[in-house]
Amino acid sequence: MKKKGYSHGTGRRKEAVAQVKLVPGSGAIIINGIPYDQRFTRLEHRQTIMKPLVVTETAGRYDAMVKVAGGGIAGQCGAIAHGIARALLQEDEKFRLLLRQDGLLTRDSRAKERKKPGLKRARKAPQYTKR
Repeated sequence: MKKKGYSHGTGRRKEAVAQVKLVPGSGAIIINGIPYDQRFTRLEHRQTIMKPLVVTETAGRYDAMVKVAGGGIAGQCGAIAHGIARALLQEDEKFRLLLRQDGLLTRDSRAKERKKPGLKRARKAPQYTKR
């Protein structure tokens, strides 16, 4: 256990940034002051958030206090999962292999592509007219 009593991890996904503080406890996950099951109602989002804890079999052992900002719902879920995985790694180095195998330690660098001049969006061109 760390001297400060908790582990910290910062997760990022798209435009979202999540700061996670992992404290030994009963398994509660509080996101911006709201329990995670109230903030994220879709099952897929909750599973994404819980994945690092399920993979390492620490689901009921830690409480997570999360501050997340930016991006949308899916990006925030990915950022929270990334932050939890990094905090778990600080807690115990033995989790590295398990987290790495599920791709939870790698930052997902995919982001929205910029709009190009002369196009309607990043790749969508205006309709071609022959005459």
